[in-house]
Amino acid sequence: MTVDRQHDSAAYEFGCTKHLHFLEAVRKDLWAFGRRFPAPQGGSYCLDTLGNPVPAQGIHTWITSRMVHVYALGEVAGHQGSEGLVDCALAGLTGMLHDDEHGGWYSSINAEGTPQADKVCYTHAFVMLAATSATLTCHAGTRDVLDESVDVFMERFWDDDEGLAVDTWNDDFTQLDTYRGLNANMHTVEAFLALADVLHQEEWRERARRIVARVLPWAESNHWRIPEHFNNDWEALLEFNDDRRDDQFKPYGATPGHGIEWSRLIAQYALSSMSIADTTRRHLIASATNLFNRAVLDGWASAEGKHPGLSYTTDWEGATVVGDRMHWTLAEGVNAAATLYTATGDERYAQWYQCFWNYIDEFVVDHIHGSWFHQLDARNTVIGTVWPGKPDLYHALQATFIPQLSPALSVLPALKSQQKEMSCK
Repeated sequence: MTVDRQHDSAAYEFGCTKHLHFLEAVRKDLWAFGRRFPAPQGGSYCLDTLGNPVPAQGIHTWITSRMVHVYALGEVAGHQGSEGLVDCALAGLTGMLHDDEHGGWYSSINAEGTPQADKVCYTHAFVMLAATSATLTCHAGTRDVLDESVDVFMERFWDDDEGLAVDTWNDDFTQLDTYRGLNANMHTVEAFLALADVLHQEEWRERARRIVARVLPWAESNHWRIPEHFNNDWEALLEFNDDRRDDQFKPYGATPGHGIEWSRLIAQYALSSMSIADTTRRHLIASATNLFNRAVLDGWASAEGKHPGLSYTTDWEGATVVGDRMHWTLAEGVNAAATLYTATGDERYAQWYQCFWNYIDEFVVDHIHGSWFHQLDARNTVIGTVWPGKPDLYHALQATFIPQLSPALSVLPALKSQQKEMSCK
């Protein structure tokens, strides 16, 4: 797990003062890069490699929601201008991205102003996350967005019998697609844990537990490689999208980055829940480490002659399918390694943490134009076949905060709690 680069190792060492300064510099760069996202009508444009808005790509609800979240973090952290940027993104969620006739939120609005005609769980999970963040930072009218997003999600997407979320409806919620997916459920866990922390309502943490309880047996029975795609009876579709192996949201095979991301969320649940026994907590942490260990064993290119990095996807035996490196997988690697190191004290996770940041700083951070390159090929050359431009700050920005906050809380409540403690000293 080494990257051949001569650096001051303290710049990437978990918890040390020099590393904290490094994280601060990275996050300030990200906030500065993203500041031009606002669309005049509200919401977030995608950004190109230079940080310029790209109106031709339309306005996406999930990107808009993420911008609410990352600039709410900026607001709590005291970053100048963040409060106004939260309002700009929120204007999209309360305006054109919202379906005033049928309820819920469109996935996107194209450049001509036409909405995408479906309602997607993944999108609505991020609306809930955005609404919790803006509620915690006390933006006017946000509680109405939070209440509606929760109501729509529970009525349309949450399947209480299964303890899982369904995936995609048509625009008026009259036809439910037969596809079921774990990516949307992963971000549902994230949103439910945030709801529990912001609203102080433990039923949301219990719903997160129910999702985790379904996912772990699927992972364990597949040697800790998580099946991503299912039919409406929740039968795994292991060959799904074999003809579109690098799909942006539904790639073929196992996704090591998702195994890593699940490991962090499962550990967060285990550390946050006061209602589970210590033996259950230990079992969940052990499962989280199994997911992380499998993901890096399969995905990290460390053999002699290979270029370092984490592959996008593998097959069910762990062989690389798509060797491209996506920026979000490295950010989640940072978050998971930090969380597991805190939870276990195992030095291996501190070493992985340092390895990931070393790689990110060398290959992923754009030191000239700002932000992070979103996609590299297996030789670490920047490409844009799956992720053109740099539309997303969410994964990268969280990677600068989660390692220095309590792993038992969602990132924004944890940051606000830390700021409060510091102000009282």
